[in-house]
Amino acid sequence: MKQITEVAAAVMLRGDPARPEFLLAQRPPGKVYAGYWEFPGGKVDPGETAREALIRELQEELGVTVERAWPWLCREFSYPHATVRLRFFRVSAWQGELTAVEHSALVWLKAGQPPDVSPILPANGPILGALALAPVYALTNAEEYGIDAELLRLERALCSGLRLLQVRDKGLAPARRKAFAEAVLALARNHDETTVLINDDPCLARHVGAAGVHLSSRLLWQTDRRPDFERVAASCHSAADLARAAELGLDFVVLGPVLPTASHPEVSGMGWQAFSRLIDGSPLPVYALGGLQPEMLDHAMSRGGHGIALMRGWQ
Repeated sequence: MKQITEVAAAVMLRGDPARPEFLLAQRPPGKVYAGYWEFPGGKVDPGETAREALIRELQEELGVTVERAWPWLCREFSYPHATVRLRFFRVSAWQGELTAVEHSALVWLKAGQPPDVSPILPANGPILGALALAPVYALTNAEEYGIDAELLRLERALCSGLRLLQVRDKGLAPARRKAFAEAVLALARNHDETTVLINDDPCLARHVGAAGVHLSSRLLWQTDRRPDFERVAASCHSAADLARAAELGLDFVVLGPVLPTASHPEVSGMGWQAFSRLIDGSPLPVYALGGLQPEMLDHAMSRGGHGIALMRGWQ
């Protein structure tokens, strides 16, 4: 059995939560991969939790005291010299002035834009892609509100900053769903950096020029390889679903229902404790889904979620 080195890594964030800046640090001469850029952090010592190691490392490496650190992603990577398990935390509040105590340099970069420093440690590559994902994932609900009303709702939301959405509405007749998806894409093209996924229909996604497809949990298990799209997501309801999505190398998932929903009030939902337990150690960004409101975003993120997915509350 290979030996795994546990590492705590900090994704330091500042600015607009929807498209923040993040910090990278350059490894100094004399260290393995000297000159490479990485997220600051270090090994978890015996007897430490990952959070305790994160707090200690940021004090030693950057001279700051962490005030708020939320668990996020966990990824394993094998270098020639070691296999590491990196537990990433999103750190959005700290005391003290950031100083390159144990690094050659520090740089702030904009999430979602190609980094202008290189080389970056290969284990950190997927994290850059995850940082580009918006915190709110909107699901359309034209079946309930009507197509015209839903397009108006979507137009307002896009003007207010919505940048990640899924065309759901699987109950619409095929021709009406196609026309609705085309109208959604036409609106989205007026707003930079907007990503549109189509629920459960790769053919429709290609036809309308969507960025990707969102797989139902059923289609997740019927798919033997990642569909050929820029972005691929999936709906998950169990640990097995989450593992399957990671195996296929998807970009993100939604997990729920977390709370009772308007459409299924008889279902109690898994609750936040079960949500946190299921996603602990997930290599993929996970959106909480089911019975949520926009004001629950911070709570979902504090529980390890990337953000929240909403069908009714996004506008």
